[in-house]
Amino acid sequence: MHLLKYDFNYSRRAFLAKAGTLAGAGVLAPLWPLIARGADIGKAYPDELMSIEAWTKGKIKTGDVITAANVDVVKELLTPIAYRQIKEMGRRIRIVATTRDVSRLFPHDYFEATLRNAGKASFGADGNVYAPNGERWIGGNPFPDAKTPVEAYANLTLSWGRHNNAVYAVKDWDIGPDGKVNYQYDFVWFEENTCGRLGPGGAFGSYTGDGHKDKLRYQTVMFTGPSDVRGTAYLNTWYYDQRKFPELVGYVPAFKRVRKFPTNQRFEPLAPGLTFYLSDAWAAGDPMLIWGNYKLVERRPMLGAVSHNQVDDPNWELATHGGPEGKTFFEYDVELIPECLVVDAEPVGFPRAPLGRKRAWIDARNMMYIGYHTYDRRGELFKSFEPAYGLYEKKGVKDLTGKHTTWSWTSVMTHDIQNNRMSRFVQAKQIAGGYKSARNVEGMYDKYLTEQALGRMGA
Repeated sequence: MHLLKYDFNYSRRAFLAKAGTLAGAGVLAPLWPLIARGADIGKAYPDELMSIEAWTKGKIKTGDVITAANVDVVKELLTPIAYRQIKEMGRRIRIVATTRDVSRLFPHDYFEATLRNAGKASFGADGNVYAPNGERWIGGNPFPDAKTPVEAYANLTLSWGRHNNAVYAVKDWDIGPDGKVNYQYDFVWFEENTCGRLGPGGAFGSYTGDGHKDKLRYQTVMFTGPSDVRGTAYLNTWYYDQRKFPELVGYVPAFKRVRKFPTNQRFEPLAPGLTFYLSDAWAAGDPMLIWGNYKLVERRPMLGAVSHNQVDDPNWELATHGGPEGKTFFEYDVELIPECLVVDAEPVGFPRAPLGRKRAWIDARNMMYIGYHTYDRRGELFKSFEPAYGLYEKKGVKDLTGKHTTWSWTSVMTHDIQNNRMSRFVQAKQIAGGYKSARNVEGMYDKYLTEQALGRMGA
């Protein structure tokens, strides 16, 4: 019998052949050299990885909606919890075309820095990432063609939002097992990197002083509504050394003071009803060397909401469906991602962590996670953290120079599958308190990212 070189199972055999090897992304050809040349990434993958119709042998095509009736056709392309949501809970997703222009999966300046600095990153003896001169990282993904699980996690950890800084105005709804909205919060999330900075000021920007040179980022979350939590705020100060725990302090209006919180606060909700923990952020909410036993489980195609997730709502809010009341899930557009790295890790630095393991599915094209699951200490599925991303074309939001459309996350659903509680939130245009989503804002550190700022905002 004659075996075709690129028959339907060619990609499966190719991914199996790469298992356990230091191979980069791509099946027919290396992916990142194609991206660097601006070539069509279809040259790196057979048709079955670039077309949902080819993958499913015509059973599913672009524009189709996946429901309980046809989800088994694409079961192996979904995370376990996403499959259960569709099969058992009334969720649906819509298929869109696979993104072939990888520049549409990044903020423009971050993409340019990734191309410019490719090959310059290395791990030091202490396990941290350094530039060639031994300084902190200089911008973009340090390992755009990650070959190991730790390289993949370095891409997630060193710059969460992939901008110098960002203000995310967040509207959150927390859904109970009965499908009703039990809580609704408005909160604002500020994050600022002290290194790997882009655009004017380059890698060093305004963060060269002694007070910042050992830091990676500052991050504050502050609740602006409803009234019973308004002013509650937390400040995360991250060290560049990924072996160190961040400093976590918070302001509670009832006590009118800032207090320090223990490290295990990272595994607790910031407000009643939330299923979102600080540890969940960007699938890399803790320093990467506080976790360990990293394992590259496999490389495989997946369905993920990485583009096209644009809405016409004036406040950037999404329609909902599914669950007992039709309010449990957001509407997501998903595409066939030709290659994802599936990475596991264990919380080795947390002796009393409630988790036993985490798993992230990371898109090989832009090294951003498209799905994230945590497991309890018994090894049972605990929570999912599922984001959606896109260029803000309909919203008309520009990036650093004002010349390019911004790219960012648009929404997240985090589902505690054991208690069937869902927290879903959007990056809104504006929330209670007048805070608006923005990128690369001047003066953010003094305004929002110090203990004094916490008390001032809370008051």
